[in-house]
Amino acid sequence: MRILVLGSTGFLGGHTAGQLRALPGVRLLAGGRSPAADVPLDLTADPEILADALRAAAPDAVVNCAGLVTGSPVRLTDANARGPAALCEALAVAAPGARLVHLGSAAEYGPTAPGEAVAEDAATRPQGPYGATKLAGTAAVTASALDAVVLRVFNPVGPGAPAAGLPGRLAGELRRAAVSGTVRVGDLSAYRDFVDVRDVARAAVLAATLPGPLPRVLNIGSGRATVVRVIADGLVRAAGFRGLVEETSGGSARSSAVSWQCADIGAARAALGWQPGRGLDASLADLWQALPGAAVPAAR
Repeated sequence: MRILVLGSTGFLGGHTAGQLRALPGVRLLAGGRSPAADVPLDLTADPEILADALRAAAPDAVVNCAGLVTGSPVRLTDANARGPAALCEALAVAAPGARLVHLGSAAEYGPTAPGEAVAEDAATRPQGPYGATKLAGTAAVTASALDAVVLRVFNPVGPGAPAAGLPGRLAGELRRAAVSGTVRVGDLSAYRDFVDVRDVARAAVLAATLPGPLPRVLNIGSGRATVVRVIADGLVRAAGFRGLVEETSGGSARSSAVSWQCADIGAARAALGWQPGRGLDASLADLWQALPGAAVPAAR
């Protein structure tokens, strides 16, 4: 089975590619703009150029992990909205029988009712350009005639977490602070659904390889809402940090607008036979240990 992964050098794409590479019977193809890519491919290119690359690659499935979390509205639109639309158009011409697995985002939902888990049929009210462009990408995929599924990923955490998200950013700040000092963060009172990146990758692998039709959208989360402060506490323990973490810096506008998120993962369990397998403490400990030069905390 030939599976093309786009964004294989990123956080989600790297873990997905690693799991696919270990599967017997799978030929992994890495697509991207890097000269080292197996399939030279740029989602901002004309769909006809994309079609030529896809025709040569002849994939049985494509997993699109490419996208941007931060950047200008124009760059976010190119990566998160136009890119998936161009990919769908090119696949329809060059590999219409291939399954497309596209990674969406919980940011597409926007504010949800506190205390409730959000299902795939909930209203989408994204706050800001990131969520809006991710929703546009989802719309392009679900409106296509392709065999396609969007995995709406909630808050991934684990080894390799980038500084664009709170877990990766805070881990980096704790590493720079060593064992003492003060680390300043924004308000940590919001609730989020944190899911291990390796569990996300496993869901993507299942979605790419399982036979038969799948729902158009599936939530991928832990199914639990956790106050963000728990992330800071877990990383402090993993780092052996003895200083202070102060919630005194400016928080993000999205955290203020979206105070609660929790995924209903029943559909993913039914369609993929998937459920998260790693707990948050293990995810945070592994995130810390994967940092360059991270030390094992001494016993207290």
